[in-house]
Amino acid sequence: VKAFPKAKYYRDYREMFDKEHKNFDAVSVSTPDHSHAIQTLAAMQLGKHVYVQKPLTHDIHEARILTAAAKKYKVVTQMGNQGASNDGARQMKEWYEAGLIGDVHTVYAWTNRPVWPQGIPWPSTKAEIPKELDWNLWLGTAPDKDYVDKLVPFNWRGWWDYGTGALGDMGCHLIEAPFSVLNLKYAKEVEASVGSVYVDEFKRGYFPESCPPSSHVTLKFPKTNKTKGDVTMHWMDGGIQPERPAELEANETFGDGGNGTLFIGTKGKMMAETYSANPKLLPLSRNKDIKVPEKYARVKDGANGHYAQWVEAAIAGYGKQEVSSPFEIAGPLT
Repeated sequence: VKAFPKAKYYRDYREMFDKEHKNFDAVSVSTPDHSHAIQTLAAMQLGKHVYVQKPLTHDIHEARILTAAAKKYKVVTQMGNQGASNDGARQMKEWYEAGLIGDVHTVYAWTNRPVWPQGIPWPSTKAEIPKELDWNLWLGTAPDKDYVDKLVPFNWRGWWDYGTGALGDMGCHLIEAPFSVLNLKYAKEVEASVGSVYVDEFKRGYFPESCPPSSHVTLKFPKTNKTKGDVTMHWMDGGIQPERPAELEANETFGDGGNGTLFIGTKGKMMAETYSANPKLLPLSRNKDIKVPEKYARVKDGANGHYAQWVEAAIAGYGKQEVSSPFEIAGPLT
């Protein structure tokens, strides 16, 4: 406000696009998941470069539409999974290509999310709409419902109409490294098991509007140019974690404690924290004498430079500078 006191404010992005599209070059989308695709596509159709928070979209169909649109409209795109710009993902890629853990066949990614309510019924009591909130505009393409307490600004993540649960919220941060290191594309098989909530003795609750309280999803990816065979990936949320590697000592942290990614190869293992941060070979003693040359250029300021990388690429113009998570990568990842 102090830097641009004459800037105009709009509640409705459509009105802003109609009136101001000649006055801006790029759009940053930080709305709830269910609004990402329609807002992003509208900006791209105006020829605007776009930065979109993760997950890229609310469903698979939307992800495919935006992936194709990026190529069609020739704009600079970036998803907000800042770990894609971290040094860690590039370092693990260098380690893997140097053969330090052999051929990866299994990957685990896990998170302590959700840290918001999930696996619950939609509240039966309507609440007063905050005076700052245009509820109808916020709903956008979602079904019309009464406003309920504490849905905004955070807990919408636990409802399928607006969010994508723990997998959508954290998957792009934790699964990005396996996609980058192993060049994964599309899963050929998916199997899921979710936690249950009991509302009475032997009476399991059924709340289809809400994302599950926990899940274990197994995805099988076909062989890539970086693997010798198929890759099995396990996603775990709600506090579920994979078996602790035997190589870790009792006082050594697995991932970052609540989240992490583990690669299992034919010759060893490596793990990382959220955002691909602090990668380590297992056992940790292997990290003392690593001599693998730096092969991939680092992004200035790593994860903190992710947004600036997109800004600089947008100023340079389409196809002039590389970004870490363009839609051709972010779409399949989402």
